[in-house]
Amino acid sequence: MRKAKPKKRVILPDPVFNDQKVSKFVNHLMYDGKKNTSYEIFYAALETVKAKLPNEEKTSLEIWKKALDNITPQVEVKSRRVGGATFQVPTEIRPDRKESVSMKNLILYARKRGGKCMADKLAAEIIDAFNEQGGAFKRKEDMHRMAEANRAFAHFRF
Repeated sequence: MRKAKPKKRVILPDPVFNDQKVSKFVNHLMYDGKKNTSYEIFYAALETVKAKLPNEEKTSLEIWKKALDNITPQVEVKSRRVGGATFQVPTEIRPDRKESVSMKNLILYARKRGGKCMADKLAAEIIDAFNEQGGAFKRKEDMHRMAEANRAFAHFRF
């Protein structure tokens, strides 16, 4: 890139938990600039999580953070052309991208779930991720498996 790197935007913390991570998640969840709606969905999902896991000593926010940690991938494969052949090269993921990928996967697999309102689907996906199961967790496992299978091409890393 010829120009200077663009400045990282400062994301303000959310109004309830005063947490930047929540704001980032809500920004990923948002459609058409409807941030209030996505905040409502997120908070309703956390309430549902708290109701479904009453014997858990953690707060619903801690459960959500643990679920995100459980579905955060450490490595991914990137396509790299070397001498006319394309190789899937396993690479480490930058910390900010790890966070972004895990949030997007959680939301994607929550949206793919059947029926119900988005808050219920998101709550179900959070609980599954917390228990190390569900679509988003499977996606992380698949990414790690792909990287492990292509470990022989790690020397093509750039």
